[in-house]
Amino acid sequence: MIVPAHWAEASRQHRASGKQITVRRFGWSEHSPAEAQAMAEARAGDALARAIAGEKLPRRERKVPYNGAEGVPIREEILANVGDAVITRNSYGARCLNTPYVFFADIDHPEGASLRTHLGSFLLVLVAGAIAAWFFGHQIFGVILTLIGLSGTARAVDFFWRRRVRSHGGLEGLALERVERCVRRDPSLGLRVYRTPRGLRVLATNRSFDPLEPAVQELFRALEVDPLYARMCTRQRCFRARLSAKPWRIGISEHLKPRPGVWPVRPEQRPRRERWVAEYERRARDFAACFHVATYGNPEFDPRVRPVVELHDAECRALEVGMPLA
Repeated sequence: MIVPAHWAEASRQHRASGKQITVRRFGWSEHSPAEAQAMAEARAGDALARAIAGEKLPRRERKVPYNGAEGVPIREEILANVGDAVITRNSYGARCLNTPYVFFADIDHPEGASLRTHLGSFLLVLVAGAIAAWFFGHQIFGVILTLIGLSGTARAVDFFWRRRVRSHGGLEGLALERVERCVRRDPSLGLRVYRTPRGLRVLATNRSFDPLEPAVQELFRALEVDPLYARMCTRQRCFRARLSAKPWRIGISEHLKPRPGVWPVRPEQRPRRERWVAEYERRARDFAACFHVATYGNPEFDPRVRPVVELHDAECRALEVGMPLA
């Protein structure tokens, strides 16, 4: 995991046979702007050489803070370094915890049956219609049966999905069942579970994890974690958890200034950003990012994990029952 304090950009050009190739690359450093600039120059030179040799590659890297960054570290303002963990401010203004070895995973509750379930049901209806046409020897009969089946499939899928949700005590019950299955399959696991505004957050306490190890991907799949989050953990080689409220949930309609919130910002723009941040922090202190609801499996804490758990719980106000979630 790398969260640099300094950023720079460099460009390189090459003209031949009336055509010009221009490439731009970022550089970064945890130590100095000069080191970041030197890295940018070296990366730009390497990219230009590869482009001249005929390799197809992006001529310019997108300036993005976290989601979508390929081969570029997290580009966010560093608020604090706590051991190996780094607290940053994300592109919409919330504080986030980034850690290279403490497993975090957010589970968002679905609003309905999955697309895979719907597609599977539609496929079954199509197959049933084809079999009926073959069996009765009437293609028209098969088409009519298929159309009738398709018209009611979506409603039937949603009906049975809602029944399943109710039978498990709601969406949270379904998600907790997945957590329980994980610890039954691996009794060494210790999973600490929190309620978020849209679902659950799971934190592993029994040991440290490398985001690239197969066990992490298996846990992500078993918990049905957002695929984008799982992919970003691999790309950035770190786990991540939001520590403070989302602005729009606490009555702040204006975006973090200046837009699009990518760090660093020019000195003349800092006062606007600082005014926005001050108002955000004033309102956010009255809200919790998540609440601790249960712990499953192995009760032992890995010594490296405990400080991160305590930091997370304090920053999220996860043990202060009764506060509104945002």
